[in-house]
Amino acid sequence: MTRSSDELATLPQGMMIAALDLMSYMLGDALKATDADDVLCEMCDRIRRAGVPLDRASSIVPLLHAEAVASARFWERGAGARSYLFPYSAESGEGYSNSPAADAHNSGEWVVMWLPDTPDDRYDIVSELKEAGHTHYVMAPVFMRSGMSSTFSFATCDPVGFSAQHFAFLRAVFPALAACQEILTTNRAMHEVMRMYVGDEPHRRILSGDVHRGEVMHIRSAILFADMRRFTELTADMSAEAATGLLNTYYDCLVPPVEEAGGEVLKFMGDGILAIFRAEEDGVAACAAALKASRDGLARVGQAKTTPVFEVGIALHFGEVAYGNVGSGMRLDYTVIGRDVNVAARVAGFCGTLNEPLLVSEAFVAQSGVQGRSLGLHTLKGLATAQDVYSVGV
Repeated sequence: MTRSSDELATLPQGMMIAALDLMSYMLGDALKATDADDVLCEMCDRIRRAGVPLDRASSIVPLLHAEAVASARFWERGAGARSYLFPYSAESGEGYSNSPAADAHNSGEWVVMWLPDTPDDRYDIVSELKEAGHTHYVMAPVFMRSGMSSTFSFATCDPVGFSAQHFAFLRAVFPALAACQEILTTNRAMHEVMRMYVGDEPHRRILSGDVHRGEVMHIRSAILFADMRRFTELTADMSAEAATGLLNTYYDCLVPPVEEAGGEVLKFMGDGILAIFRAEEDGVAACAAALKASRDGLARVGQAKTTPVFEVGIALHFGEVAYGNVGSGMRLDYTVIGRDVNVAARVAGFCGTLNEPLLVSEAFVAQSGVQGRSLGLHTLKGLATAQDVYSVGV
């Protein structure tokens, strides 16, 4: 028998039934829930109904996220659940290093504190727990098959704390709690990593089964292509770290305006950015959003404080982009292809030669109705028909 089943066998019948009920919930309905706060609330309510005097609990899980390192959910009796993201920074690990979670992960054992006898400087959280009237505190580690580690914590304000029977209940149900947490965390990480690296639409399509070579999806949209002028020259004498920092500053100028205007960044290609604004039924609105995002992005570039100073060229076109699975064997890329993507990239190439930060194609002018100044017909590399290129100002 496992330790969990050993603990279950020691429980009185009422608590055993409550334990089995909670385990069934965590491995059943909880896995279908759309709000993890609801899962934590239901879990804690069931623990209390079993007779455990739980007053506070938490679930802290690691994230594979560009801007956060962990997600914490806290439950308090009478107040429900609240969630918090721990942002990523150079100091992200400092709070963790002096926490019961660190000791639990290092030892692989539950950290149990009888708070009246615990010095305030034992962990950063001790004084907070005492001030809130808690007497007994447990930090329990969860080790996932992915290599990530997470935690649950339990605390009570009961004057005599958790009894041996209460601990037996928590240990009996803990494998189910940990399994639920791991499944939900892994699912969240999969979605966040996919979205982070391939974007919204590709991540949804890939996870829905669009993983076969040759499958193509067409999207009518306003297309934005941007690149940093003279990037190779500007970074020729930079370290890789400095060049990456400059590139990230450039992305920070352009990507937020695209997303705020409802656009989707599809690809980062070195110093190139490809984004779309879906037309759906209204191409005019898509073009207006793309134009606003471009002007807002260029305004941010003008305000950026970098050494060296950089300039950006943006081209807007209207047409159709195609997502397609390309590659060989087991190695595929979900990439963007099509004539209209090439047009946008070629028009962007004229920003430098024409000394214009923002250019639009004749198709964009025709669709949007924007008043542009014609810069004449230009032959776009790889395309047979010359295109009229317009300046629309910033």
